[in-house]
Amino acid sequence: MSTPAQHVPLHRAMVAVDIEGSTTRTNPARARLRTVLYELLDEAFLAGGITKKYRDGFVDRGDGALCLVRPVDQAPKPVLLTTVVPSLAELLVRHGETHPELAFRLRVAVHAGEVHYDSRGPYGEDVDIVCRFVDARELRRQLRITAAPLVLVISPEMHRSVVRHGYPGIDHDAYLRTVTVKVGTQRLRGWVHTPAVAARRQEDMTA
Repeated sequence: MSTPAQHVPLHRAMVAVDIEGSTTRTNPARARLRTVLYELLDEAFLAGGITKKYRDGFVDRGDGALCLVRPVDQAPKPVLLTTVVPSLAELLVRHGETHPELAFRLRVAVHAGEVHYDSRGPYGEDVDIVCRFVDARELRRQLRITAAPLVLVISPEMHRSVVRHGYPGIDHDAYLRTVTVKVGTQRLRGWVHTPAVAARRQEDMTA
């Protein structure tokens, strides 16, 4: 007998990732990429001190994954932007240098909101929002026009609650409001950040 849907939502920070151009790969290559992706995600979250105890198991999205982080003191939302995503970018570069035949890049979306669960996994409007952002056409374009290992889009909620406050390690000027998605009757505008661009900005500032 299946588990009934949970009608009371639980708050989660959400990180959705998607591999660029995975449909151009063979199925065996995709299998290897999936293995590497999950390994790099684990390592990136650990770099931010977010162990498996503080997050749900990764939700498979075929050529990507959805990561849900529980609202605990050990996993504050700013860490996703200051440590987890930058660590993921660095890991992608290292992986590409050591395994060029399996190099890949990512689109990444970060959001926070309410999540429902049933026996099939998480669902709800906020899950739809983060998935729409990571699949957005403009985010795909942003990745095509950069040499960076990933591009990040954050939701209006993440910008309001985290980025605009300029917490340590976050340069709010490095986030540009360029991605729009539609979820039901809502039109939401996300803020894009490209780690390589931020690095160049910092180099220019210190030159």
